Amino acid sequence: MTLSDPSELSPHLERIKPLYARVGIMGVGHAAYWPQFPGLLDQMQEKLAIFTDKVRRTGVEIIDLGISDTAETAYDILQKIKTSAPDLLFIDMVTYATSSTVACIFQATRIPIVLVALQPDPALDYAKATTHLQLLNDDICALPEFACVAMRMGRPIPPMIIGTLHNDTAAEAEIVEFCQIAKVLHSLKTARIGQMGHVLEAMLDMHTDSTLLTATFGCHIVQTEVEDIFRRYREAPSEKVAQQKEEILSYFDTPDPKVDPITQKLTEADLETAARVGTALQQFIADKKLDGLAYYYEAEEGSEMRKVVTNLIVGNSILTGRGFPMCGEMDLKTCIGMLIMDRLDMGGSFAEFHPVDFREGFVLVGHDGPHHLRIAEGKPVLRSLKKYHGKPGSGASVEFQLKAGPITMLSVTQKADGKFMFVIAEGESRKGAIPATGNTNTRGFFEPDIRTFLQRWFAEGPTHHFALGIGHRAKTIKTIGDFLGIESVIIDTKA
Repeated sequence: MTLSDPSELSPHLERIKPLYARVGIMGVGHAAYWPQFPGLLDQMQEKLAIFTDKVRRTGVEIIDLGISDTAETAYDILQKIKTSAPDLLFIDMVTYATSSTVACIFQATRIPIVLVALQPDPALDYAKATTHLQLLNDDICALPEFACVAMRMGRPIPPMIIGTLHNDTAAEAEIVEFCQIAKVLHSLKTARIGQMGHVLEAMLDMHTDSTLLTATFGCHIVQTEVEDIFRRYREAPSEKVAQQKEEILSYFDTPDPKVDPITQKLTEADLETAARVGTALQQFIADKKLDGLAYYYEAEEGSEMRKVVTNLIVGNSILTGRGFPMCGEMDLKTCIGMLIMDRLDMGGSFAEFHPVDFREGFVLVGHDGPHHLRIAEGKPVLRSLKKYHGKPGSGASVEFQLKAGPITMLSVTQKADGKFMFVIAEGESRKGAIPATGNTNTRGFFEPDIRTFLQRWFAEGPTHHFALGIGHRAKTIKTIGDFLGIESVIIDTKA
């Protein structure tokens, strides 16, 4: 597991909304021990408090559920869980516990659960070991029993954190990771994703069912009209547009064109349009209370509407960098993938495969349209394009390369039965020349070699678009898929 470091992301783009999750924490123990070993229950409470503090430091809201030590207390805690509706539940195995302390919770809820076994001592002092001391460190003892009962209750076996309570960096990283996952799950089930226009008709892999998205991820798909932006474009205050122009120029370089004849240095007219559209976009998403947007619309040739709907790219990229994923070509599935990556602090750009470099063994990975500015290598570039290839319109377009280092790709695809599937892969972004075409492009290196990797990726039936982020987080994303009941495939990199 390689976590992306939020400190590596560009600091000047603040999130539109802070990340949030509600996490339940309960301990489990065996009531028969408490009268047998005086003081043991107090030590269990201390262990639970230490673990709770570790979770609290991740910035989530804590739901303190206490310790379940009988079937009766389990039913009491179940009612608290139903009332508080946490996004994720940690069960701290503070000592051995019978599975009756969780059975009704396993049976009656589908909240994602993580079992935690962090013993206080790295090893027993065998010369001085007592039964009391063993019980104090008996965190893993009931894990197989809990796993078996989860399976018999018809739910997936929960993931487990195994380690020590103190000075265990691996366990600390897993706690952080699961709290990040809780933030993803909260974002997904509360998200309002705007749908504007229509899918780019000929791309059959893009089409999906809005109700199925709600059923699977919990998000609500908000139907919006292009006129919602057009009206705000017409009414954009001149002072707000001027402010947006300054903001754009602070984020982007505007170099002279190179060899591509459809590119030119950013024009004042394209900057003005991008700023006015960006101002309209910000007002639009605030009024509609949106958390993401997938869009595509062509409008009448030569119309003011076409100028607006084909010049969302710059404003979109700024918003995407602030945690508001936006997808061109009305790709709702990739919008979800970008949201997942953003909530994991990986970035999450709109991407597809471009030409392969068979000499050096990499593939260019990128796209035209919106991108996550916080994962750019250096300052991103704006170029004016005389035409958008394959689509109508012209205007300012974003060009950059991802930060060098580990990268992860996520395609949210669908199978013949309509069910969603995650196709996930890890690779590396390396510095080097990219085409100066006004599009993002990253040199993506993948094991065991680029030809074999691409064959394996394509063989899983991904959509041609995917979300692209920094860090190696394939296992984390698969865990999210497991919690959501989505099949996930991680592309094999072995020779």
